[in-house]
Amino acid sequence: MDGEKSKIKLESALFVGFIVTLLLSFVLISIFSSGKDTLYSAYVTEESNNLQWRQLDLMASDLGESTPRYLDAGYNVANTMSTPMLVNDWKEPHRTMLLVVAPEKPITITEADAIYDFVTNKGGKVIVASNNTNAQVVADKFGVQYNDAYGGLLDGSNFYSVTNLSNGEISENQDQQNIWALASVQKEVQEKNKGCNAEQSAQYEGGIDSCVMPVMFDMPIAIQVLTAGEGESEDQNSKDYVERNVHVLASASPDAFLDNVGDRNIDNERNRVLGPGENGLIVRIDYPNQKAIDMPELGTYDEIEVTGSIVFVAGQSAFANYLWDSGEAKETGRESFCLHLGVDARPCWTSQIMTGPDEWQGNSAYFETLIFDMMEFDNQELSNVITSHPEEFNVVFDESRHSSSPLVEPFSETMSTIVLLTSDTWLKWLILLNMIALLAISVMVVPDKENWRHVFDLTRFRERPKKVLPEEHHQRIREALMNKVRLFHDLTRDEMTMKTPAEVQSMIKDPRLVELAFSRNRTYTPDELRELMRTIRRWGK
Repeated sequence: MDGEKSKIKLESALFVGFIVTLLLSFVLISIFSSGKDTLYSAYVTEESNNLQWRQLDLMASDLGESTPRYLDAGYNVANTMSTPMLVNDWKEPHRTMLLVVAPEKPITITEADAIYDFVTNKGGKVIVASNNTNAQVVADKFGVQYNDAYGGLLDGSNFYSVTNLSNGEISENQDQQNIWALASVQKEVQEKNKGCNAEQSAQYEGGIDSCVMPVMFDMPIAIQVLTAGEGESEDQNSKDYVERNVHVLASASPDAFLDNVGDRNIDNERNRVLGPGENGLIVRIDYPNQKAIDMPELGTYDEIEVTGSIVFVAGQSAFANYLWDSGEAKETGRESFCLHLGVDARPCWTSQIMTGPDEWQGNSAYFETLIFDMMEFDNQELSNVITSHPEEFNVVFDESRHSSSPLVEPFSETMSTIVLLTSDTWLKWLILLNMIALLAISVMVVPDKENWRHVFDLTRFRERPKKVLPEEHHQRIREALMNKVRLFHDLTRDEMTMKTPAEVQSMIKDPRLVELAFSRNRTYTPDELRELMRTIRRWGK
């Protein structure tokens, strides 16, 4: 009866502990996530204007509906609620683009290693956009430095103004953190006087490697390319050498500076003026000549050459709704031209682009072109069955980088932990259900400790030997005594068998143990047997 009560108490304690842990986890995650609005999400579509402008749903929608070359077909758009480690689970990594926009927490070393392997060994494509140093761990892997400052990056030459929506006038306070740049797609363009639009550049008719498009930023920071990535060597003869091509696609003006103290004063010696090579806004790194298995011809699979690519963007707002689409930009006071033109004598892109379109069509025109170029659409080794169908290419938004609502955050954190094991949808839910089942079993069923024991192998259990009957205790203790005597005198079993009773008695010497060894009719109580066992342990010492 007492055993039954203790069993019930143990089950109740386990059940209560499980419920308390579950509730505590939910409450703590909710507390830490409360008060945080979800920003830069590709799946938030119904919010107030201020929050909706800072989402990525327009970007996700455009990428899923069309591409620069195939206006009636878009990418396969997906998302992950876990870490970027999952990029390794995609079936065709060389046809997959991972978008890490606005990381609100530092990316871990494990995640950075996975992204590096995804780009340099599997031909994957990645865009990392941040206006702080939360992406620095990833940047270190590729030899890139995010230069952050208290007051941000200020550019007195290439900035735009915002119209005051209440009276329609341009603000008198020119915000030099609203920076624009002329960006190329494949490599640096020295003479940035030729403009193009997304459709023209996607035709590869002498435009994409030489034309530029205006891109607008809101409070970006500066990016600097330092050296080769971690573990890489710049020496082509070194075993650690990794072939790569580095291009700064967009930069701030040469007189841009980091406002380290927040006084917006370029003459302050504590504020650092950036020069060429230190004021990058978009940096692209390509890793060519990688091998991947894909379809060079219809119905056949073989090894082809692919290129891994990663792009660092010095500001997540470049992808937000209010800069992605020119219509949204107007609703937030931004127009489709350089707004401070005419207010002062500083030049803007309309005076720099001599040929081709110079109108800002929203940042979507540029980034759609960039993503299209990073993919394998121009790979001559890849079958037309693949390259003519954009839905065969994946664009994955990393939804784990920003805050969710207090009710969604606990579920997101739980799922992100589970899917570290796999990104397969069915297997993911199977693991979740199995975890719940195992918890239920552990709470409701107490293992019989008398019948089973662990044998240091998580996959094997072995049944215990049968219990020793009380009447056999005397014989078992006697055998233990004789074995200890034999081993003490360094005798084999055969040599011990040849000894006479008198010789054995002389070896034991202790009268109580002699009686135990040779008395067949003597019976012992349990207390006497326990005392004899202690005597045997002390014997010979």
